[in-house]
Amino acid sequence: MLQLNPPLPMNTPKGEGFAHFLIDYGPESDLYWTVFVTETGEIWTFANREVRASKNITLGRTSPSVPRPAPPSRRQAGEAREPGVVPFAVADGQM
Repeated sequence: MLQLNPPLPMNTPKGEGFAHFLIDYGPESDLYWTVFVTETGEIWTFANREVRASKNITLGRTSPSVPRPAPPSRRQAGEAREPGVVPFAVADGQM
């Protein structure tokens, strides 16, 4: 875990905020950014693919892409399936 000093401005699915921490679980995992959302004060951790650097005219980043909402969790995806469809990974007969 790395505390960012200064915090980095970010665009997230929850709105603009400042990343205060960066978490790296290793080469087979995404980087995770802990962001304090400006509008609501909420603190969320987002995977690297869910966030974008904020606009910075000085650096030539005038229109960064908007991050896409996170895909539904495995549990939410399983609830939306058709009856009789078995998920590919079931542990101990539970979902």
